[in-house]
Amino acid sequence: MQTPVTTYLDDIYECCLDNRSGERADYIRELAEADPEPFAIALCTPDGTQYSAGDALREFTIQSISKPFAYALALRDRGFEAVNAAVDVEPSGDAFNEISLDEHTGRPENPMINIGALTTHALIGGPDASAAQRSALIVEGLSQFAGRELTVDEGACASELEDAWRNLALAALMRAAGKIEDDPDDVVLGYTRQCAVRVTVHDLSVMGMTLARGGVNPLTQERVVSPEIAQQVMAVMTSCGMYDAAGDWLSHVGIPAKSGVSGGILGALPGQVGIGTFSPRLDAFGNSVRGVQAFEQMSKDMGMHMMAIPAPTINAIGQHCRTADGSKLVALQGVLDFPTAEMALRRFAQIPPGSDDVIIDLTLVPSIAQAGAKMLLTGMRSLTAEGHGIVIVDPHQRLTAGEDQVTGLRRLDSRPRGALTAAEAPTG
Repeated sequence: MQTPVTTYLDDIYECCLDNRSGERADYIRELAEADPEPFAIALCTPDGTQYSAGDALREFTIQSISKPFAYALALRDRGFEAVNAAVDVEPSGDAFNEISLDEHTGRPENPMINIGALTTHALIGGPDASAAQRSALIVEGLSQFAGRELTVDEGACASELEDAWRNLALAALMRAAGKIEDDPDDVVLGYTRQCAVRVTVHDLSVMGMTLARGGVNPLTQERVVSPEIAQQVMAVMTSCGMYDAAGDWLSHVGIPAKSGVSGGILGALPGQVGIGTFSPRLDAFGNSVRGVQAFEQMSKDMGMHMMAIPAPTINAIGQHCRTADGSKLVALQGVLDFPTAEMALRRFAQIPPGSDDVIIDLTLVPSIAQAGAKMLLTGMRSLTAEGHGIVIVDPHQRLTAGEDQVTGLRRLDSRPRGALTAAEAPTG
């Protein structure tokens, strides 16, 4: 049968298709002459499954959607301290091409506006990288995020360079302020090539999912950036990615996102989905009209708003009883995050001191968050301090770090024979 996800995307596509408000970006010749009618939506799940509707194979230039990924590459190449010293992370409230600088430090307000993106671009590859090397590194990095080899639209690049005077002025200002060390002409050329990389909505959805998976590409399984960098990039996208419409976007859509003036929008909902849309007609803020409408509809219909109240946590304790040999069994279930780990710690606290083993079964735990792992290890150390031995049933190797903190911990791949069910043995 056809999956309902495809049917749902088709419905969203049809709902938005008749919206012909907005205008193409008329200040870039290639974009001003582009066909305004194409429209496409694509989703990518954490395991790399992709869904789409509309003209999903049409290529377009990535434009400003490249900014969060260039920021990620700069963080990867130069580190947080060096990048933060050059570019701030505060919302500007200004249009994308304004001179938005911190009045105290002279840093660009954030890497999602042009003056910040030019500065970020100049940091990629390290201080010894040439302009040509840096440009190649950026195309390579964007390709890693997309999971396929991307190319530059040389015609679009040449068209944009014809009217790049404002960007050249911004780059010169940053050179004068000591925020970049390269020739402003080289920086503007490289940045313009970065924006002229060709993508599809499928590429955008995969790139978004790579961020949403903590830096691991869902198609290639390659780690492109660290979880810390992915988190930082999505945080800055949340507050700055939609320019001076970022507040409305966060309120109505609630998905970390970045738009581009060619008509693309990329969304990255942590741990859940990567989204790409494309339609060339833009609103007054430079965001795709149909794309914004599609994102708003998906967020509303599918509860994708990052501030939405999560579903109630299931009981973390699937079973607690004694085994046939007298050991205490605590079987956990569900994702072990803060609330479920707190439930487990309350159960541990009910176990009286003694010398018997406590078997902690993680068979039905699909994943363990960092907070859940720390809390679980703390609980196990408390049990050993009260005289208990700890046995972990962890067939999927969910708890792989920190076990050396628990004295005498033993591992099993499956629950020991003789373990009774809750109906067969009293709890205790």
